[in-house]
Amino acid sequence: MSQPLVEYHSENHIATITMNDPKTLNAFSTPLKNAIMDALDQADQDADVRVIVLQGSNNNFSSGGHIGEMLENGMESEALVAKLDFMLREVAEVSLKLRNIHKPIIAKLEGAVAGAGMNLALTCDFRIAADNAKFVQAFVNIGLIPDAGGIYLLNQLIGAAKTTELVMLGDKLTSDDVARLNLVNNVVSKDELDASVLALATRLSNLPGKALASMKHMINVHAFSGLNEALDMEVDQQTMMAKTADFAEGITAFMEKRKPVYQGK
Repeated sequence: MSQPLVEYHSENHIATITMNDPKTLNAFSTPLKNAIMDALDQADQDADVRVIVLQGSNNNFSSGGHIGEMLENGMESEALVAKLDFMLREVAEVSLKLRNIHKPIIAKLEGAVAGAGMNLALTCDFRIAADNAKFVQAFVNIGLIPDAGGIYLLNQLIGAAKTTELVMLGDKLTSDDVARLNLVNNVVSKDELDASVLALATRLSNLPGKALASMKHMINVHAFSGLNEALDMEVDQQTMMAKTADFAEGITAFMEKRKPVYQGK
């Protein structure tokens, strides 16, 4: 019997949502997106849930967008642009949902934290990283721009100069690197990750929920009010990039490297 793409567990006022597609390192596909949205709705509507933890299975958070799905209709420009447009709007819905739920959301980060996966983590309220986590804004390597609000979120959190460096160079970052940029709240050893996330979630669950909700609302107004507009702009820019030779060359090279992953080998 196949495992669900997203697992949901609620205990002691804490809902844990686990992305569960280990063969792709929890790449963000449309089925995974739909399952995440269902789980977030469930946690949002459950009055007993006070805190949400978002994590990935098999010691990885997420490798980013599911490139195999993006190319499932082939490289022909019109079909590819339509598919990319659809997938961008899908991931944008999750970014907005993570901000619009007025309960604290903790991203538990280990292994791959890449592309859209990294940007969805940035949308959460807290980020706890294991020392084995690897972060990257890899979009430039395939001729695209960040999605899931990446440039907007980074600019809000660390300013334009470092955002430019991260997205234009696409370098891989360690947990210590992102800690120096204040992009995570804490870095712990892999063995301490579960306990550290649980301790934070438990602490938050014991604080006044209405006050936390009001705080998140005000943070949204003052720090993230432009997220919706930024997500719309990403769709426009990405669909233009999908028509370029740079994208065609970059995505072909990427798929040659990752083919065994998307074939489930």
